Amino acid sequence: MMRSISRLLFFAVTVLCLSQCILPADKEKEYDPARLHAMLQHYWKELLVLKPLDATVFGDNSMNDQFPNTCTHAYRQSIKDFYQRYADSLKLYRIEGMSEQDELSYRILTFDVANELERTKYDSWKIPFTQMGDAGNTLSGNLVLAMGQFGSGASAQPFKTIGDYNNWLKRVHAYTVWCDSAINNFRQGMATHYVLPKSLVVKMIDICNGLITTDATKSIFYGPISNMPDSFAATEKARLTNSYKAAIKNELNVAHTKMAAFLKDEYLPAARVTSGVGDLPGGMEYYKFCVKDWTTTDKSLDEIYNTGLSEVKRIAQEMEAVKSNAGFKGDMKSFFEFMKNDPQFMPFKKPEEVLDSFRHIYDIIKPALSKYFVLFPKSKFEIVQTEAFRAASASIEYAQGNADGSRSGRFYVPITDATKFNITSGMESTFLHEAIPGHHYQSSLQMEDTTLPEFRRYKWYGAYGEGWALYCESLGKELGLYSNPYQLMGALGDEMHRAIRLVVDVAIHSKGMTREQAIAYMMNNEAVSLEGATAEIERYMALPGQALSYKVGALKIKELRDKYSKQMGSKFNIAEFHKQVLDSGCLPLLVLEEKLDKWAEKK
Repeated sequence: MMRSISRLLFFAVTVLCLSQCILPADKEKEYDPARLHAMLQHYWKELLVLKPLDATVFGDNSMNDQFPNTCTHAYRQSIKDFYQRYADSLKLYRIEGMSEQDELSYRILTFDVANELERTKYDSWKIPFTQMGDAGNTLSGNLVLAMGQFGSGASAQPFKTIGDYNNWLKRVHAYTVWCDSAINNFRQGMATHYVLPKSLVVKMIDICNGLITTDATKSIFYGPISNMPDSFAATEKARLTNSYKAAIKNELNVAHTKMAAFLKDEYLPAARVTSGVGDLPGGMEYYKFCVKDWTTTDKSLDEIYNTGLSEVKRIAQEMEAVKSNAGFKGDMKSFFEFMKNDPQFMPFKKPEEVLDSFRHIYDIIKPALSKYFVLFPKSKFEIVQTEAFRAASASIEYAQGNADGSRSGRFYVPITDATKFNITSGMESTFLHEAIPGHHYQSSLQMEDTTLPEFRRYKWYGAYGEGWALYCESLGKELGLYSNPYQLMGALGDEMHRAIRLVVDVAIHSKGMTREQAIAYMMNNEAVSLEGATAEIERYMALPGQALSYKVGALKIKELRDKYSKQMGSKFNIAEFHKQVLDSGCLPLLVLEEKLDKWAEKK
């Protein structure tokens, strides 16, 4: 009861501040930075109240016991009311006279609010989660999988104090209520034929079953108990152990068993055999929204699709040239098999040798970085082996450090068997993308910039973030890499993979391409196994538009670089261009282009 009263007081104070502090009564008032900054701060705090799991991810631990029931009509209405309130507020601000960063904040928030209000028009709530991610597009992703990660004790949810342990038990209880509501939403989808493809539902059943265990001590949710701090009193350890065992047995197991049974017995028979969201009621309009949401552009479906076809053709021609230069006489598929299986490409014997090879890549590019960049993050960086418990299912990835410097940015490399680690798998391009100057530079600089409003320090747009990282792959030759034809082929393979996405994502969701046709198209144009192609295509089926963000973003950054280089001639400085791309945090591409155009005009 007290928590409910506290929440009501928070919203009352927020509305009061919005009305008295940050809403200009007179539209003709001159630009007041303090009012704008106050509004942006209230926006961020109120947003985290609505999304406490995201708050946990961002390091705000004040709501670690909460799990909102996002499946209810009341929650969806609260989201709509929230964004509508800020849409109304933004209309009362004049952009004239704003500083550059305040104008960017205004444009970013305007874009976000309009986007989120449009999201509320669609029935995606009838699919509360998939095998990949939830329909709400939150940072915490698939809420079922997120609970496994949070509850393992090895993720964002902290387990350092007695209060932390108690918070998790409260969050678990609220989560099981959400599971019942999710089933209800799935049923509403069944009633209107707004359902998932069968192949995805099969994966979801496996996910739910994988979280069930008859022995609580073997559950992923038992991790915090296995790693309880020694400082806890024996009585508290005993109490928490019993409470966690009970929560696993009586709440989590029950909820996941119920969800798995529902998906298998009721939902799977009602699931569809088609692959794209375009086949759902109102699906084509929803897909167009997803494309705009993920690309942050106004590009049409046909424009993106045709760009994909053109890029696939261009990259294939470059691959043929590399194959010829390497002296290989067979066709491209034979060349792929040669690179995949020849022993010369698997020279490692120990995991540390693999890590050292990546460190050598870093050593090669270090001397050239100062020519191409003037902004460098303060956050430390390290190359580490992925933990054994998740190495088999993990890919090479970057994990951001934190603002206080207590955790370095980490480039994780999964190595299950060093003797099978292949150097032609795009090692150089992957390092540029995931580590330096890709995700480590961009995300660290954004996080470290305390002059940005808080919501911008943690904001993420796939088209910008993944677009920047993919663009960085194209810097390989300039930074001293890709001198080896096999590493160049690996880089082209990575680029081909992103180009294929433009074709198959649009074709699946708007042109009737089937899952099987998309898998075949991918396998015909890149070196990928059937299992790998299947997982990728099913990812695109579950997250319409997401796969477009990489290539659309990279092409836009490259397009802008070429445009300004031609306009400025000898005055163009690549390091200054990169500074302009990176110095304002994550931006929608439409806003980024506006920003850079103004910079170019001043030059």
